[in-house]
Amino acid sequence: MDGSIEHAGHVRLRDLDAEAGSSFSADHSRDRTDHVYDREPDTPVHTSGASMVSSFFNLTNAIVGAGVIGLPYAIRQAGFIIGVLMIIVLALLVDWTLRVLALNSKLSGQQTYQGLVEHCFGRTGLLANSFFQGAMAGGGMASFIVIVGDTLPHVLSALMPTIGQTGFGRVVFSRRFVIAFFVIFMAYPLSLYRDVGKLSKTSAFAVVAMCTIIASVIIEGPQIDSSLRAEPGSPFVLANTGVFQAVGIITFAFVCHHNSFMIYGSLRKPTLNRYFEVIHISTVIATVASLIIAVIGYIYFREKTQGNILNNFPQDNLLINIARSLFALNMITTFPMETLVAREVIDQLMFRDQEFSMKRHVIITTVLCALCLVVGETVCNLGVLLELTGGLSASFLAFILPPACYIKLCSGPMVSWKTVPHWLCICFGFTVMVLSTVLSIRHAVVSQEANGSCWNVQ
Repeated sequence: MDGSIEHAGHVRLRDLDAEAGSSFSADHSRDRTDHVYDREPDTPVHTSGASMVSSFFNLTNAIVGAGVIGLPYAIRQAGFIIGVLMIIVLALLVDWTLRVLALNSKLSGQQTYQGLVEHCFGRTGLLANSFFQGAMAGGGMASFIVIVGDTLPHVLSALMPTIGQTGFGRVVFSRRFVIAFFVIFMAYPLSLYRDVGKLSKTSAFAVVAMCTIIASVIIEGPQIDSSLRAEPGSPFVLANTGVFQAVGIITFAFVCHHNSFMIYGSLRKPTLNRYFEVIHISTVIATVASLIIAVIGYIYFREKTQGNILNNFPQDNLLINIARSLFALNMITTFPMETLVAREVIDQLMFRDQEFSMKRHVIITTVLCALCLVVGETVCNLGVLLELTGGLSASFLAFILPPACYIKLCSGPMVSWKTVPHWLCICFGFTVMVLSTVLSIRHAVVSQEANGSCWNVQ
């Protein structure tokens, strides 16, 4: 263990001095004691002295998640120019709010998102944050498992058609068997890690897998049958009416704030400047990757662009099937990141004053994975549910809480030129949250898709 990690790897962020380059320090904290508890900040269990490179892979993996394959569809919804601008603007906003969260941690002395919100807004804030954070993590876990079930059985059957036609193949390549196998033998063991730093190797694989997916779309797009691509002379829409639907898709793709405290705490020396560097590099890489797949995907398919860009390609395309399999494996390696968040929410709400128990740790992890396994085995299409919970939670966690906590903590009046950007961000967050919720409910009402049960799907 690195010598800079005290108490067997438990770094207390409140003991870390702000670096000279930081423009804030704990002395700037507003003298408010209404909701400040006398207890010590919660000691994190997810720190191990991870390197900058490991933290970079973890944060990049958290940003470039499942939502990235929906970005071409976001361009279609908003129009090319508006869509590209929105990806860039929202990426900058995510970069800024991640840094605001780190500053809030420094100002408050808290090492968890829940602890920060409770420090600022008391028990009510903690409950609200726990609901949205748990919904975001739980929805992510469930969606990853559903993606595995929707992707890998077809890939396996296409790669090994002879085996797939046998009785053994029909069982092994079935949706239910594939989901159960990957949850029990991959997602669950990885989720038992207490230390997010130990997931850096799987996060590195996830980043490489995402690059492969982008490359496959670029390479195979011009080579597939012309009937699958945009019609010759089809309009290249520069601005469209689905702006707010696109905002929801992009927000879901970029938001990783519920993972950020664990990644911050996993740094070997979790100073603000070092973490800001990780944020900047990760956000730039994620934005470039997102713009590439969004722009290329939309140019190839335009009005035919689907919500999952990989569904625009035929089922027998070898390279795309490799990309689909890597995407499914990417979901498995991202799954533990969401499990860590969901488990921490439960610990904070129900066992905050108790010492760590390995038995409790295993039970909570097992229950979370089992619930997601049940969802994956019984539900084919989480569409509207995930759209509702993801859009609602992502906006609240990324665009409302970080600036609201900063306004509560910073020195000076709550309304001033210094806090104008934060108030604007809060207004933007509420706007996106309300519109996303309304549009999701509207989609649920007008959608002709039945609430899918997968018991008839082999």
